[in-house]
Amino acid sequence: MLPYINIPFEYGSSLTGASVDELKLIVSFLLSYPLAGVLKRVPDTRPHQKNLFIIAVSLFYLVGLFDLWAGIRTLFISSAGAYIIAKYVKDDFMPWLGFVFLMGHMSINHIHRQSINAPEKVDVTGAQMVLIMKLTAFCWNVQDGRLPEKDLVDFQKKRALPELPGLLDYAGYVLFFPSLFAGPAFDYVEYRQWIETTMFDLPPGADPKTAPRTRKKRRIPRSGTPATWKAVTGILWILGFLKFSGWYNAELVLSDQYLHYGFLRRVWHLEMLGFVTRMKYYGVWYLTEGACILSGMGYNGVDPATGRVLWNRLQNVNPWGIESAQNSRAYLENWNMNTNRWLRNYVYLRVTPKGKKPGFRASLATFATSAFWHGFYPGYYLSFVLGAFLQTIAKNVRRYIRPFFLTPDGTRSTPYKTYYDILSYLITQSAFCFTTAPFVLLTLPASLKVWSRVYFYTVVGAAAAMAFFASPAKGYLIRRLNSRNPKKGGGRVENERREHEEDRAHPLQGLPSDFTAEVDEAVEEIRREVEARRRKGSVGVSMPRGEAMRAAVEDKLGRKIA
Repeated sequence: MLPYINIPFEYGSSLTGASVDELKLIVSFLLSYPLAGVLKRVPDTRPHQKNLFIIAVSLFYLVGLFDLWAGIRTLFISSAGAYIIAKYVKDDFMPWLGFVFLMGHMSINHIHRQSINAPEKVDVTGAQMVLIMKLTAFCWNVQDGRLPEKDLVDFQKKRALPELPGLLDYAGYVLFFPSLFAGPAFDYVEYRQWIETTMFDLPPGADPKTAPRTRKKRRIPRSGTPATWKAVTGILWILGFLKFSGWYNAELVLSDQYLHYGFLRRVWHLEMLGFVTRMKYYGVWYLTEGACILSGMGYNGVDPATGRVLWNRLQNVNPWGIESAQNSRAYLENWNMNTNRWLRNYVYLRVTPKGKKPGFRASLATFATSAFWHGFYPGYYLSFVLGAFLQTIAKNVRRYIRPFFLTPDGTRSTPYKTYYDILSYLITQSAFCFTTAPFVLLTLPASLKVWSRVYFYTVVGAAAAMAFFASPAKGYLIRRLNSRNPKKGGGRVENERREHEEDRAHPLQGLPSDFTAEVDEAVEEIRREVEARRRKGSVGVSMPRGEAMRAAVEDKLGRKIA
């Protein structure tokens, strides 16, 4: 660490109440803007200089600013290990070997950080979490480069790496300073396209007049304005967090003062605790995305309709989408969007055998990956488990209750749809402020203590909703829907098809979207196995029943069922 560098941060800490390391982190995000401006001005014909500049800045952050010598060792072990595995392991299991190595290495650091229990200190686990997304994707991209092109889908073709990159390019990718500590993550092919400036090529047949404006001989379009907007917005979110965190924080909901409030005021404080915590992440992700935009990495082509340059390649969060969400899917798909994409493209779809649709095994693998990636605090797992039930309930509500607030053909809203929207918004927001509280509180005693102080209202509501949809009431709703429209119109059929696809889409944040469907798939797989054994001549083979069926399904799911 540079001599005397802590002095201004210690003074700032005394004024704001933020820790020294937290202020350093914010300053590193802000400092990335002028440094990204310098990076953008390195001649396009000298990519090696860009790589060296990136590496130098990241080393300054890690050692000069934070004194994270051990952090350099950690990042080196992960990145070197992944590169060696990708280079020398030629078998099909290579990406899984890389995955296990990287996740195992990160888990050790998660456990170490948890044992120290100093959340105000910045260590390398945040940077390592971002790196794990990049390196597991890298291993899969290398593996795709070894496969025949006919065996790849378009997503794989675009990102396949037939040859390993040079060590300098690889180091630049690993240590890309605008996203070093907090993301966003991206694939190596995107980095290569950026550093070679092929990212900024116009599509074939495009009119050259539609090319975005650049300065001098640079190919990177002008990005100062969108980057500035991201920076200003991010700073406002951070200032909001610093202001409101003094009023709404974990200490308050754990204090005796909280007990003097009425139930609704307690729920309000829980909602504000979640919102204030999200403000911090909104600010951090906006700042890092803005620095990426300024460097040119956020470029995402030109909108053919408006001719405007798109800078949303690395967008990681949509605050309005979260704060206005009326259901769990809208809430989750707008949060940590790059992690959602990573889980989908490099876990959920990769565990699915070729030619088959993702099922319960893919959901289970995605759930486990997301959980271990976050760490081992019990609060994370409380949120994940309860969130899984909320996903299933939301699916049932959307399928069996929401249609009553639409016209029979499903194409238009009834006059009562507004009331449904308001109620679903209030329920979604209040349920998720309860569900995500353990993500802030972290420990099991603190999480259960706060939940008990609001009478476990989301747990009770979820249990009641699950019981309702498991009762004859569900059949009654189905009959009412069928009698309401015995002959489904095209609009209703299309709506149901789209909703079914959404229900079965990849688990957002690793949460399985339809536990009932997972059980059904497990039973179907057992049935196919029984039929296959019968065809092979096995005598006395039959479908298990009762407890035997329950045990067989639990074996397929890899977990107990109620």
